[in-house]
Amino acid sequence: MIFSSITFLFFFLVITLAVYYLLPRKFKNGWLLLTSLFFYGYGEPVYILLMVFSITVNYIVGLLMAKYEKKKKLFLIIGIIINLLLLGYFKYIGFFTGIINTFFSNVAVKTVALPIGISFYTFQIMSYLIDLYRGKCTVQKNIVMFGTYVTMFPQLIAGPIVRYRDIELQLQNRKETFEMFSNGVRLFVIGLCKKVLIANNMGALFDALVAEGDASGIPGHIVAMFAFSFQIYFDFSGYSDMARGLGNMFGFSFLENFNYPYVSQSITEFWRRWHMSLSTWFKEYVYIPLGGNRKGAARQILNIMIVWALTGLWHGASWNFVLWGLYYGILLIIEKLFLKKVLERSPRFLRHIYAMVIVMLGWMLFQFTDMTELTAFFHGLFTGGFGVSNNAMYEIVTYIPLLVIAAFASLPVAKNLWVKHKDNKAMPYIETALVIFALVLCTAALVTSTYNPFLYFRF
Repeated sequence: MIFSSITFLFFFLVITLAVYYLLPRKFKNGWLLLTSLFFYGYGEPVYILLMVFSITVNYIVGLLMAKYEKKKKLFLIIGIIINLLLLGYFKYIGFFTGIINTFFSNVAVKTVALPIGISFYTFQIMSYLIDLYRGKCTVQKNIVMFGTYVTMFPQLIAGPIVRYRDIELQLQNRKETFEMFSNGVRLFVIGLCKKVLIANNMGALFDALVAEGDASGIPGHIVAMFAFSFQIYFDFSGYSDMARGLGNMFGFSFLENFNYPYVSQSITEFWRRWHMSLSTWFKEYVYIPLGGNRKGAARQILNIMIVWALTGLWHGASWNFVLWGLYYGILLIIEKLFLKKVLERSPRFLRHIYAMVIVMLGWMLFQFTDMTELTAFFHGLFTGGFGVSNNAMYEIVTYIPLLVIAAFASLPVAKNLWVKHKDNKAMPYIETALVIFALVLCTAALVTSTYNPFLYFRF
């Protein structure tokens, strides 16, 4: 368990920022490292040792790669193996022993608690080692700076995945400004609203409709798919906005992780807009090194399937994630080889409907780790009839206004309006008032709500 939202907002964050801005420049990274380790250790005291071990080992591997040029490939391989072994043990040992147990029933299935955010910070560390090997960044000789990069609490436990080369200069020489800070506050509050006001309520609607089972009928199952699609988008993009906002407050600029993915008109476009840091990571460090699309159609198909099988597994040690990854791998291959020209000639609204239907069905594969529950949901979706129980109808009608708000908020309409009018003299005052109002509203919602972690904390 990590900090409660109120404790984080009004105690940890306030104290961390206050001390950070009072400290001289040379101590700022050290303070960020200490507070980030405390933040992580508060929720998982045991796994803080794992974090320190990862920092130390990869710091040393980086130094060895820089010192012994002729052997740097060997050290890179050693570093990657160590990182993948740690990730594999803590995240996948139960999954793989379970598979072995299906063939040899006397093998005990081993379970290990999953360290929060291990998938994210492992990928960040490996990007550092790979970029160092490729000469795209310089070795970090200051272990405090390297530790700050790995542990930075704004994006430690749910991304975005930040490549070392993107913030290398910022770690060593950044300048905090009032403009960056105010932009950070605005981004943070936007993300908080996404999570607290929309994602949490969409999750409640989804749970209520799923609990009704077949009684919610086909209409109820369709609304449930909309609800979860909004929940996961506003949950994860909300966290990413908060992470970017916090980064701005400390003088860092993190790359955008979402670009309105629900406006997409193809699956290819969707994955250019959704979780962009992960898509970029797999493209740069897996797909292109495998040969990308440079070695013929057959090899490209194989590369796509490898990348998407790994993408599915990255999200979780469960068969539904493997199916989810293969689902997208197959669909992307079909698009690239057969549907591309058909989609280009189709009306925009049909392309959009096509993409969203596939995405929402995919989210159900993603959500249900239990195959029985997954099968039951699809059974209700396709054969449940059009009758809707009173309870399900009550939930749907109650949440209609929020569903409309969620649909509107998933489009770039508000952003475009802000860009159009941001130079208006009254805009700073309006923006300040809206941010304060939104923060008060979110605080009231947090005080009255039960603990509701981000969906991507489990990855």
